[in-house]
Amino acid sequence: MKNTLGDLNNHLFSQLERLTDGDLTAEELDTEIKRSKVVSNLATKIIDNGELVLKARSAALINMDQQNELPKMLEG
Repeated sequence: MKNTLGDLNNHLFSQLERLTDGDLTAEELDTEIKRSKVVSNLATKIIDNGELVLKARSAALINMDQQNELPKMLEG
């Protein structure tokens, strides 16, 4: 899988570095702030989705005696 939570972490730190670049003009900084808000919102959704998958996986493992199949999204 190409996109991992590690990749997301790298993107977030890259965005943080762009925000703290002292050479940005006011307009460039405004653009980076807007971009950061979008990146942050997407990151939150990705993290929430990962949390949901973990909860579903945990529930499936607990109830494995009742269910032999995992949802497609959880299959490795």
